[in-house]
Amino acid sequence: MSVGRRGLAVLAAIATTVVERCTLGSTVVATERPPLPARTRLAAGIGLATAGLSRRLGRGGGSVIGGRAILAVDPDALARLAAGRTVALVSGTNGKTTTTSLLAAALGGPGAVVTNLLGANLPPGLAAALAAGGADLPAALEVDEAWLPRVVQATRPRAVALLNLSRDQLDRNNEVRTLSGGWRAAFEAHPDVTVVANADDPLVVWGAGRAGAVVWVGAGQPWTDDAGGCPACGGRIDFSAAPGRGWACLGCDLARPALDVSLDGPAVLWRDGLSVALRLQLPGRANRANAAMALATAAVLGFDRTEAARKVESLDEIVGRYAVVDAGGVRARLLLAKNPAGWLEVFDFVRPAPVPVVVAINARIADGRDPSWLWDVPFERLQGRLVVATGERSRDLAVRLRYAGVEHVRRSDLLEAIGASGAPDVDVVANYTSFQQLRSRLA
Repeated sequence: MSVGRRGLAVLAAIATTVVERCTLGSTVVATERPPLPARTRLAAGIGLATAGLSRRLGRGGGSVIGGRAILAVDPDALARLAAGRTVALVSGTNGKTTTTSLLAAALGGPGAVVTNLLGANLPPGLAAALAAGGADLPAALEVDEAWLPRVVQATRPRAVALLNLSRDQLDRNNEVRTLSGGWRAAFEAHPDVTVVANADDPLVVWGAGRAGAVVWVGAGQPWTDDAGGCPACGGRIDFSAAPGRGWACLGCDLARPALDVSLDGPAVLWRDGLSVALRLQLPGRANRANAAMALATAAVLGFDRTEAARKVESLDEIVGRYAVVDAGGVRARLLLAKNPAGWLEVFDFVRPAPVPVVVAINARIADGRDPSWLWDVPFERLQGRLVVATGERSRDLAVRLRYAGVEHVRRSDLLEAIGASGAPDVDVVANYTSFQQLRSRLA
């Protein structure tokens, strides 16, 4: 980030102040653990100052650039900032941010837990979150699935929640079975980590298979197209061959394990017989599953299961997801879907026809440059209503909608697209960067 001479002067002044506070034992870097090395305290101070400067200059929230500054000064800062702290990680292709938010709420919410909720789920963002949070607080951290093994090595978490694996951003990400194998090796190397794993995803089950302790959750996995091949033997996974067990490989003994936690309608049921009712404000089956994963992870950390369930019920949006906003007189409900598996879950709670749907698609680095995944989404389910295609790849989307037989119009501008439906209420489904653009425009 180029900030100019004046910006650098401000940064130097802020950094000096923060570093002095760290050196004098300020609570900027908390002190309930063994003392941090001077280099780590210096790195944390510079990182916090850099993040603050980024916000002041309107360059973003500062988590990423602040974290990069921390790791530039002290490459081992992530491990040192996590040492002695109760850490829980959440990873998977879909649902990371929501599950992390639910877990943070279950652990006590703002002021009681350190977390990263703005998509900064690589090591710089994690380091920035830990540097900014009290050292005596537990941490609930969202982690990119490809980086999970390295983050486990650095942070030595007490618990890791594994949600699902499906293809996503394959222009820059590993193939899903490669990711699953990386998880498996990481947990074999760290048998003291308790894994909370979705038993309905064969790739997750394989990835968690060598963990020292696993809590198996029946979280469901409607999207199975990426799990048809067995990660253990290369055979075929049959999702109907084992009644009562969900799935099994036809070539080896890999199969859905017995559940420790399951969804029982609107309740979460534990193997010991405890049933905890869930009255979530967040919509859809996927969010009940996310809540079950969050509550199981909180229980591993020693939190009361019933009390944790009550705490998650207060959430009605997750970093803008599910929020209802006014967009030029139109009530727009904001939803996120970034790949075929995510879209399959969104269809569960998109309002029925004739409510129009605005679909916004970009293909930037954070989204994945290749939008061919649109052809794997069953957009035919949107027939019978108007769909407005928008975003930087709206032409690709419009072609897909045409072949799906969906009535649609195309508008390049995000806000114009919301008004183009002519309806007072719409659902807006956007992938990652288009979602952030829309939130920024509406703000």
